[in-house]
Amino acid sequence: MWWFRSGNPPMRCAQASCRGSPDPKNPTPQDLIMAPVVPNGTGWPADVLIVEDDPIIAIDFEDRLLGFGVTEVRTVGSVIQALAAIAERAPDFALLDVELIRETSFAVAERLVALKIPFVFVTGYGAEARIPTEFSGQPRLQKPCSSDALEAALKLRATD
Repeated sequence: MWWFRSGNPPMRCAQASCRGSPDPKNPTPQDLIMAPVVPNGTGWPADVLIVEDDPIIAIDFEDRLLGFGVTEVRTVGSVIQALAAIAERAPDFALLDVELIRETSFAVAERLVALKIPFVFVTGYGAEARIPTEFSGQPRLQKPCSSDALEAALKLRATD
């Protein structure tokens, strides 16, 4: 289960892609319960891994994450690079572009699930993004996403 806590009372994203979804298999940010991932004084995860093949989008995510107070952001553009980065040092949180050049990020998602590292899928395909059944409950951000939606996703943590 996921929680959304972004103020008192909870705040909702005004962006159309963030509005509630009647589909429980494809939750939107306000369907999620939010909480800090790692207690590092700022409420943000200390180390975020971005798996994104578009350098402009990766730079935008990195700038916003650092602006929120994330201590370290690592960016990679392929599954091989992502798995190597995770093996070198496991992140506290990850943003995974679903469709990379000639590959998908599902192998990375499998590794993150095995390590119990929270992550969010990021996609420009919206509901058309083909997410395997085992990841259907994972939260998603629609590209382009607002800073509010990214901030809410950053605060995600699994509460099994």
